[in-house]
Amino acid sequence: PIADYSRAMEINPQYADAYSNRGNAKSALGDKAGAIADYSHVIQIDPQNALAYYNRGLAKFELGDKAGAIADYSRAIQINPQVAVIHSNRGNAKAALSDKAGAITDYNRAIQINPQYAQAYYNRGNAKSALGDKAGAIIDYNQAIQINPQDAMAYSNRGNAKAALGDKAGAIADYSRAIQINPQDALAYY
Repeated sequence: PIADYSRAMEINPQYADAYSNRGNAKSALGDKAGAIADYSHVIQIDPQNALAYYNRGLAKFELGDKAGAIADYSRAIQINPQVAVIHSNRGNAKAALSDKAGAITDYNRAIQINPQYAQAYYNRGNAKSALGDKAGAIIDYNQAIQINPQDAMAYSNRGNAKAALGDKAGAIADYSRAIQINPQDALAYY
């Protein structure tokens, strides 16, 4: 499909969707730099295209440019503040830069937008745990598990938080459930 998108852009160089779709295809094939170039072209054509900023942020994050990802996610949020996944991914980038409090703020907003967004609860639980709030982390993992009972990592991380609080039996039960869901989860065996 990349050649088809390229042909469409030759016919109409202002066809932003073709650049966006080619960027998606490049990203899926691992060409993050090529994807960034295509998303940047979309932004040149349509500076209010929140999806292009979001997708470029994803690619930058994958390449290790966390600050660049945050900038793109922030611009996408300015354009369209009601998309929970953008807030959550900006939180992930902030967490990767050790800004756990800033990450929690973004996860809170993602949850406010979509209270059924299990990944935001899971991510917030991870940030709380990293800040030493194991009890708060357990509450978030509980919510993530309630929404998505097949999330092995939520069980595993809740087990870690329980172990840190001295609840060894609860930790073992969570690790056992994580292993049932995903027998390949090596961390759950520790």
